[in-house]
Amino acid sequence: MKKQSCIRVYADVEQINSCRQHITEMGPQLQALSRVLSLAGNQVRLSILYLLHQQGKLCVCDLSDILEMKIPAISQHLRKLKDGGLVEANKVAQTVFYSLRPTYVHLLQPHFTLLEQAVIEDTKG
Repeated sequence: MKKQSCIRVYADVEQINSCRQHITEMGPQLQALSRVLSLAGNQVRLSILYLLHQQGKLCVCDLSDILEMKIPAISQHLRKLKDGGLVEANKVAQTVFYSLRPTYVHLLQPHFTLLEQAVIEDTKG
């Protein structure tokens, strides 16, 4: 395969090498964030994550009622979030409660804050 090149007057080799090293070092963090954003990129799953963040824990029936969706559909989304490691399940008697894993709160919190601020701005205008 022929190597592609771009047209530029000067290539900052030091910058390129520094960026390569930095992106390699950040690999695991970038992969984790990419996975989180990929799972949260669906509106229903983002809504579920937001609700779990706000309420602490909810069961499938709660989410079904809130989002006005059938339980099997909610269960599928929860399964993806659980398989992706973003939520955890805790069974209490016959009910399974889902909650956001604490390790992902810091990644999602800024997005939820922006959402809430956007709602406030929309109501002002």
